[in-house]
Amino acid sequence: MVAGLAFLVCFAQPIITLGRDWWTDPNAGHGLLLFPVALYLAWKRGLVLDPKPQHLLGLSLLLGAILLRYLSGLAAELFTMRMSLLGAAIGLIVYAYGVRQVGRWWLPGLLILLSVPLPVVVLGSLALPLQLKASQWGAALLELRHVPVRLEGNVIQLPGRSLFVTEACSGLRSLTALIALGVLVGGLWLRSPWGRVLLMLLAIPVAMALNALRVFLTGFLTYYVDPRLAEGFMHLSEGWVIFVLALAILGAFAFALAALERRLRGALA
Repeated sequence: MVAGLAFLVCFAQPIITLGRDWWTDPNAGHGLLLFPVALYLAWKRGLVLDPKPQHLLGLSLLLGAILLRYLSGLAAELFTMRMSLLGAAIGLIVYAYGVRQVGRWWLPGLLILLSVPLPVVVLGSLALPLQLKASQWGAALLELRHVPVRLEGNVIQLPGRSLFVTEACSGLRSLTALIALGVLVGGLWLRSPWGRVLLMLLAIPVAMALNALRVFLTGFLTYYVDPRLAEGFMHLSEGWVIFVLALAILGAFAFALAALERRLRGALA
């Protein structure tokens, strides 16, 4: 009880700011889903049958996390501060139950790690290449459908209309969400480490390709139907439909990898 209260007092700021970002930041909203799922999976997995507490290692991890928390607080660096929170939680688990418990909760821990928003600098450096790539692929698809386009960076010039592929349309949100869902689906459905890693990696091209498809659909509907379809509710609806399609494709990949795992196990048996 005392250790829990001390933990909450020491790490109150990263806990509060993390919850605020999940609620208010669109790039971090997947944490609202991942964190409860991680807690449920940890409860489902339960504790190891024969816990072997490792007090010295647990205290070392905890002290290191507290030092990191102090230094990151001086620098006002949120990401490092939140990493210290996770490090302290791991230290407490190792102190009370041992390293085997951390291994037993690998999937919930990884989901919680993925729910922590990346630093703004990292997000900015990732968003721009994704914007440019989505613009290039979307413009190429429009040209295949005989739509006259001219690409200028992240701006697609149509006759009498310009489409801006903004940071919000870069696909970064869907990419981070799909990677997290790839980890979740792989952890639940697949058994081999190579299958889980491959599924997570497959989420990257799927997210990029479908985001380019969204750019193409926006330009296509704008040119052939109505420019108003590039904004408002219709534009948002396109994003949801594309994301559901991405989930379906990711599920199909997981099904195929699970079948491949079964075949390989049967061949090696």
